Amino acid sequence: MAKSLFKNYNYNLDKNERKILTTFCKTMLKQMQADERFFADVKSFNTIIDKLNDGNEEIKFTKEEKTKLVFRLKENVDHMKKQANKGFFLKRWFYKSAYVQYDNVLKNHFNE
Repeated sequence: MAKSLFKNYNYNLDKNERKILTTFCKTMLKQMQADERFFADVKSFNTIIDKLNDGNEEIKFTKEEKTKLVFRLKENVDHMKKQANKGFFLKRWFYKSAYVQYDNVLKNHFNE
């Protein structure tokens, strides 16, 4: 099968998924703003937040925005999975619930 030349970066996210991604992007911005090496990432995450808060039913990302978001989400999901597997009960419970939410968003919308 031939590989398509153009990909669709339009996503229909519900209210909860928007909230999860907005919170994630804001957290990433707090971590990256202090370092000048992440200037391009900060710019991308700011535009992602703007698009998520826009209120449109369909969100259209650029390839760069989608790539950076998916990369950081995958890193975050891997970290949460490791944390959910170790530690005491409360820590495992907290990370497990957050892991499930982020993993569902990643699988439902950004799985390739």
